[in-house]
Amino acid sequence: MTSRSSTEPHRASTPLELFFDLSFVVAIAQAGGRLVHSLAEGHPWHGIGGYVLVFFAIWWAWVNFTWFASAYDSDDPLYRVAVLIQITGVLVLAAGVPRAFDNHDYKIAIAGYLIMRLAQMFQWLRAAHDETDPAARRTALRYAAGLLCVQIAWVVLLVLPHAAWNWGFVPLALAEMAVPAIAERERQTTWHPHHIAERYGLFTLIVLGESVSAATIAIQSALDDQAALGELLPISAGGLLIVFSAYWIYFAVPIHDYLVSGKQAFLWGYGHYVIFGSAAAIGAGMEVAVEQAVGVAHVSLVGASACATIPTALFMFTVWAIHSRHHKRGLVQQLILPGAAALVLLCTFAGKAAVPLAGVVAALAVAAGVVSAALVGEGDVRPGHA
Repeated sequence: MTSRSSTEPHRASTPLELFFDLSFVVAIAQAGGRLVHSLAEGHPWHGIGGYVLVFFAIWWAWVNFTWFASAYDSDDPLYRVAVLIQITGVLVLAAGVPRAFDNHDYKIAIAGYLIMRLAQMFQWLRAAHDETDPAARRTALRYAAGLLCVQIAWVVLLVLPHAAWNWGFVPLALAEMAVPAIAERERQTTWHPHHIAERYGLFTLIVLGESVSAATIAIQSALDDQAALGELLPISAGGLLIVFSAYWIYFAVPIHDYLVSGKQAFLWGYGHYVIFGSAAAIGAGMEVAVEQAVGVAHVSLVGASACATIPTALFMFTVWAIHSRHHKRGLVQQLILPGAAALVLLCTFAGKAAVPLAGVVAALAVAAGVVSAALVGEGDVRPGHA
């Protein structure tokens, strides 16, 4: 297991990587389902807090595997077994999500997280053992040491009283994110820009797929509940417009050419915590809006609308901030997505028209982006042209 070339031609995601990604669908669905329950019951801060914590574990484990695999994927039997163990950890984490949300019992979720992280530590130790470059070996060892230290800290936090989570989670999350910066201060791992861009794009599709599932549930509810058909169909249509627009916005421009340095890659990769989290939360917001429309959610109309419009606006603004603005030319192009995000937030107060109106705003933002790109001659602006 020695480092692969960052300029390797025709580098693409492997079937094992895709299998790894699909295992996260269960955990994301569990987190989204619990978020819906908390928001619909009128406990937004409880739901958001639990969602932020659980989604961090999901996102960070995926990030670490993805960047490691981009640099060291050997796809031999031992590597595959380690990845399958990590997948097992994902499933254990997913099983612990309900207890984490409902009872603040993080034991099972942390156990799943530790399985993933310790398997990742083994991968780094193996890379250090096989690496022929002394600087690369030191980088791998620093990764392994950093992982071990932080995992011990998570176990210590787990045995402390529950109140310790109020002050312990954020420092440990920051410590997790600091490990790559410290480990790679001497030598950057040989991750592949095209491969990384593709991997992040594929995971974006997975989280958007969760929102598509939620929109499907909304449509099914509209067809099953004839009494509320007039209210549910606009919500369903607005939800689909939002999800379709989110897909178009993210894949409108290539990004691999921007990932030319470690600093740029770190900021871009870390910023996807908000992109992934908000994309998955869009679907949860749609479900809350549907439940409010049929009278089963204990939340106001404005509150239910905010559950859909806030993650939509957050997704649009964050995609612009860390992803698409690097390809925009001129003030008009730069203002399309931030301006659309602001308008989506204003849609919150549009009553029953909030979600469909937010969908129209998102679609108009896509149309404005396509037209402005054509006017300045950017060439092929088809979604997915990367």
